[in-house]
Order: sequence, then C-alpha cells, then structure tokens
Amino acid sequence: MRLGNSINLKKQLGLTLVELMISIGLGLLVVLSATALVVSTKTLFMTQTDGNDTQDTARFALDNISRQLRQTGFVNYDFSNSPQVTPSTASADLGGLDANSVTATSTDISSPLGSAVNFSDVLAVRFFGSGASANGDGTMSNCAGFSVPAPVSSNTADQDRGWSIYYVGKDANNEPELICKYYDSVNGNWNAQSIVKGVESFQVLYGLDTNVPPDGLANKFLTATDINALDNTLVLVGATAAAKAADKNKKTYWKKILSVKIALLVRGKEKSRTDVTTTVYDLFGADYAAANGATDKGTTIKEQDLPTDTIDRVRKVFTTTIQMRNVCIVDVLRGTCSPPNT
Repeated sequence: MRLGNSINLKKQLGLTLVELMISIGLGLLVVLSATALVVSTKTLFMTQTDGNDTQDTARFALDNISRQLRQTGFVNYDFSNSPQVTPSTASADLGGLDANSVTATSTDISSPLGSAVNFSDVLAVRFFGSGASANGDGTMSNCAGFSVPAPVSSNTADQDRGWSIYYVGKDANNEPELICKYYDSVNGNWNAQSIVKGVESFQVLYGLDTNVPPDGLANKFLTATDINALDNTLVLVGATAAAKAADKNKKTYWKKILSVKIALLVRGKEKSRTDVTTTVYDLFGADYAAANGATDKGTTIKEQDLPTDTIDRVRKVFTTTIQMRNVCIVDVLRGTCSPPNT
C-alpha cells in the first residue's frame, strides 16, 4: 500500500516533454503578441508624431512666407522721417526662378545654380524697411526675423529695400530644408539660414489679372518662367540700354502680380510608414498636373523616384494662396498710389 502511494506521488511530480513544449510555445506566443503590440504602438506613435510635426513645419513656413509677401509695397507715409518713395522705374517687389536654387552668399537671385532639390522654385520678395538706424525700428523684418531699416535717401530707395529669398537646399545630413536668404544691412553682406527642415519640394505660382480693363482679381496663375516670357514680349522705349531697362522695370508683369500660390511637400523624420510607398503627390492638384506637369517639374513628385532610404517616411502636401495687400507704385512726387495694372 505504501509502495503504491509512493509510486502515485512520483507520477505527479514534474512535467512531461509534451507539456513542457506546450508551455514554452504558449509563453512565446504571449511574448510575441506583447512585442507586436509594443512595435505597433510605437509605429503608430511615430506616425502620429511625424504627422503633427509636418503640419507644424508647414504652418511655420507658410506663415513666414505669407508675412513677407504681405509686406511688399509697404510705404511709410511719414515722409518727414522716411524717404521711401518708389519711382515707377524701380524694380518689382517680386521675383522668382523655376526649378532652381541660389547660394547663400551670392547677390540676390542673379546667379542661379541651374538645379534644385526636386525641381523646387525660388521666391524673392522685396519691401521697404522702417527706422533711421542701421537696425531699423523693428516694424519691418525679413524672413530671418531681422529688422530692416528705411532707405538712406529717395535716390537709393530702390536698392535699399529689404530682401527675403526662399529656396530649398540640403543640410550636412543630406536632409532637404527651406532656406531664407537675406541681405544683412548691418554688416553689408548676404546670409542665409534654414527656416524648416523636411521640405522636399517648394513650388510657386503667380496670380495675374489678364482682364482688359483689369478688375483687380487674379484670373490666371503662371510660373516664373511664364512671367519672364511675357516680359520678353514688351515693346521697350528708350534710346539707351539704361533707358530701356528703366522702361522694362516700369512695364514688367512682375508688378502686376495680385496673389501668390505656394505649395510644399513636407516629409517626416522617422521611417514610420508600413503602407505601400507608391504615392504620387500633385502639389497643385491633379488638373494642374495633367495640364502642366510635364513642363512645371517638381509639382508632381513620385515616391518611387525619391531616395530609397527616405521612401517610408510620412509625407503631406500643404498649399496656400496669399493676396498681395499693397500692390501699388508710389509716385515720385509722393502724390499718388495706384495699382500698377491700371
């Protein structure tokens, strides 16, 4: 009897090999499920964070550009202290380049590089400053946030205007970034600094009122190349090259721009996507891409054409249209301010 009890007791001790394998399998299943949940949660968190970051990036960039565009044509009517009067022969407040870039230290946009990140554009904005000191009075500032002073005199008003130039470049880690280029009036040189990172494409269209007579509303959006082509059709009057240049400044279509449309393709920082990365981004919409995508390169971006190590990042397109507030040319005699297209 005791022997039987002893034998039964021994049979109840330990686990069989089958039981051990089942328990290990169930444990691994639990661990794998927990790991998958952690990885999925982390991926979702990274995706949401990158999505929010791209929105913040685009919002900051578009706000910066909008503020600069709305400064064009600014006139301080306190003429006893500010000599900023724009003659009709002054250069335009706007300028641009298609599928191009510039260097940080070159003068304005007159020396384009001939290439750009994903065929991004260049936007140049000019405006008068405020304040007699070299640092200005803080009323008007460039894209880098530095105050722009008023022109020294009415004779130098044209060249003494402030500059805000936007283009896309790459940092030391090969990350694309939207760059602000400006003229440092204190030190007398050109500088540039990054505004936001992750901008893969920066595209610009210019709204032109082609109605006759004009109604003050943009009814056609053109590229910088289109605007320059229209300028090439102008009949210039003048006996000398300087006189013709002044006449071109007076008639240029760049002075007839009433609004500017901006589009950005912004990417996140992390490789957080798990979907199929074959998206095609039409920055100005499918209709514009169908009509102009072949000529206006950069407005259509295919993920399959992007660097393989960046394809699985979050991407979003952001657009805005900015109405020009101060579209006018101030008469030399300080007497009138009328739209340049009337």
